[in-house]
Amino acid sequence: MFDNPSEVPLQIDFLLIKDFSMMAFTSAIEPLRLANRVAEKELYRWRIISLDGNSVEASNGAEILIKQSAATIENVKIIFVVSGVNVQMYEDERLFAFLRRISRLGSVVGALCTGAHLLAQAGLLNDRRCTIHWENLGAFRELFPEIEVSADIYEVDKNRITCSGGTAGLDMMLFLIGKQHGDQIVAEITEQFIHDKLREPHDQQRTELRTRIGITHPKLLIAVGDMESNLEDPLGQTELALRAGLSTRQLERLFRKYMSMTPTRYYLNLRLKRANQLLYQTTMSILTVALACGFVSASHFSKCYKEYYTRSPREERLRRFKLSRE
Repeated sequence: MFDNPSEVPLQIDFLLIKDFSMMAFTSAIEPLRLANRVAEKELYRWRIISLDGNSVEASNGAEILIKQSAATIENVKIIFVVSGVNVQMYEDERLFAFLRRISRLGSVVGALCTGAHLLAQAGLLNDRRCTIHWENLGAFRELFPEIEVSADIYEVDKNRITCSGGTAGLDMMLFLIGKQHGDQIVAEITEQFIHDKLREPHDQQRTELRTRIGITHPKLLIAVGDMESNLEDPLGQTELALRAGLSTRQLERLFRKYMSMTPTRYYLNLRLKRANQLLYQTTMSILTVALACGFVSASHFSKCYKEYYTRSPREERLRRFKLSRE
């Protein structure tokens, strides 16, 4: 559809899920509006729907007025499921049945932000490469190990289009507009948005490690990168030092100087932060979460977790359920 410039106006639907990301939604829909404006004709039209036709509240509290429901909408060509926080709590079979039905009818089914989680639940990402917001990436891999998921900003694989969220929706939609109508209109849209760097599909979601942690020392960056890549099976300090071309003593000194803690403490904190994400985003048992984050026992994990977060993993999980119901 995006390969056919004569298919105008091309209709795109957005299915909003409670607590959806407003940034992901507006980043994807605004390029369509501006494409029509700069072309001075209707290249795109869109519908905003919900499962039951009722208005939907975003995670920032803003409410979007809805005029159509999934049950009444017809002629779905391209649809994006837009979700956000608490997506793992969503279990309405009506949504999954709707998505499977329109997929069988030949619709292109996409997802913004955490929407890939819902597509996976519906069984629509089998044999497809996808992406999801980086904060949900670890949990997604644990819950759907058979699905190929990347940390790229967006993925286009046959009749599935997934986007990591945030401002990545802007890059994704500009890419799709460019496929249909060429580079010139994309250039005019990006100028209107004051968006001077159009990111490619396989650009990484997260900023460079040196920017995130505010450190430029190359060997320290190697060590931290190895830690982030090996949370389930932690590397020993000797191996970390060897990979970075350092002695263990030099590694200790660098961490104390730049990070104000030992390598062991820093590594432990990374694993506990991943555990926190899994406790909030999955229903994995506490033991399974512990093992997925490199702990050999639930008791040791619970002790370390409570020292860091002042709550036990069990208390954290109960807190998660309470917050999800508020």
